[in-house]
Amino acid sequence: MGQVTVYLDEKTTKKMKSAVKKSHISQSRWLSQLIQKEINSQWPRDIEELAGAWNDFPSLEEIRSHQGKDMLREEF
Repeated sequence: MGQVTVYLDEKTTKKMKSAVKKSHISQSRWLSQLIQKEINSQWPRDIEELAGAWNDFPSLEEIRSHQGKDMLREEF
């Protein structure tokens, strides 16, 4: 497991310690979870479940219906 040294100003340190205290986990775990959340490349499950939730939202075909046809691209 890698180690990282982080230098924080006093104001940020106080805010972090307050958040850590509320979460009931160590500072290392709190920072690790924060980093994992930031670098995660997948949508959160609750966001994925919203797909199709709006019945009156136009379909892709309806959205693109007023646009012209795509032009063929030149080959390389």
